[in-house]
Amino acid sequence: MIEAYLLPIRYAFLTFPILAFLFTLPFLIVQYRKYGYINKVRVLVIYSLLLYLLTALYLVILPLPVSRNTCTGLRESFASFMPFQFVKDFLKETRVVPGEPATYVLLFKERAFLQAAFNVLLLVPLGAYFRYYFRFGILAAVMAAFGLSMFFEITQVTGLYGIYDCPYRLFDIDDLLLNTLGGTLGYVAAPLFMKLLPHAERLDEQVDLKAKQVGFTRRLVALQLDAIVLFPVLALFLRDRSLWVYMAICFLYFIVVPSITNGRTLGKYIVRIRVTGRGERVRFTELLLRYGVLYGIVGGANAMLIGKAVQTLPPIAIAACFFVAALINLSFGVHVLPRLFGKDKTLFYERWSGTKHEIV
Repeated sequence: MIEAYLLPIRYAFLTFPILAFLFTLPFLIVQYRKYGYINKVRVLVIYSLLLYLLTALYLVILPLPVSRNTCTGLRESFASFMPFQFVKDFLKETRVVPGEPATYVLLFKERAFLQAAFNVLLLVPLGAYFRYYFRFGILAAVMAAFGLSMFFEITQVTGLYGIYDCPYRLFDIDDLLLNTLGGTLGYVAAPLFMKLLPHAERLDEQVDLKAKQVGFTRRLVALQLDAIVLFPVLALFLRDRSLWVYMAICFLYFIVVPSITNGRTLGKYIVRIRVTGRGERVRFTELLLRYGVLYGIVGGANAMLIGKAVQTLPPIAIAACFFVAALINLSFGVHVLPRLFGKDKTLFYERWSGTKHEIV
């Protein structure tokens, strides 16, 4: 029976990286927007919660039937509303003799006991998460544990919401009771685990956002959000492949807009950063130099390669354009790489223009 539980856990660890990848961008946006920075303890808690929930779901739905047609040979009823049936099953099957402690070890070989124990343990971590990180009260934690258990039972009884013709597992009132009990026990026991971690309400104490450097991850998230905003006009550039369209987009969005908003694009606004210059407000000339180098020279060299104008040149001229673009990209990569891992995050175009990012 233990093997039946190990298989879903193995699948959860295998598929977790995919889920984590899809989850990362919205997670970073929320953390930057809400807290202004990324706290390592909060990252550990949230991603461990994500892995735990994925594991719990797999434990409930796996293994899947080999066919979608699950109606043949099934019981007449797909639900059990008799509470504490697990107690009757245990008393009927157990070989444990109350007056003989040597028989107690047999509990770990009995199906009824293991199934009940699994249903309790399934939501014990959830109760701890609710108390430590989400700061739920006891009633809210109990209701949330019951709600998640109900979600699991509905998922089973609907055959994964219609994917299978009939339910392949029983809707059991005992599962709801035991899962909710597990969540409650986890909530009560949470202080034992909380001693190993800093208090959730103190994670952001003594954090000076003004003193923090804006890392490349945050800048990349802002750029991704800006790319989403610019997608319709970027599609126009890809259709016409005019270098002038590309230059106009970069000039208006990365130079004109930040000069009006004091260093913010929409992406930067969402992740709470802005470009600053030597004065209280970033100047147009500072932005022009900064983004003229970044998007005019570095970005423009790559945009040139897909432009229509290059394709009309003689082959040797096209080869020369590719060589120049590759040289610019290589130089830029060599410049950026040591700054990814070093303390100094200042790039050359920031030094030339006297600009930098700051958290707001």
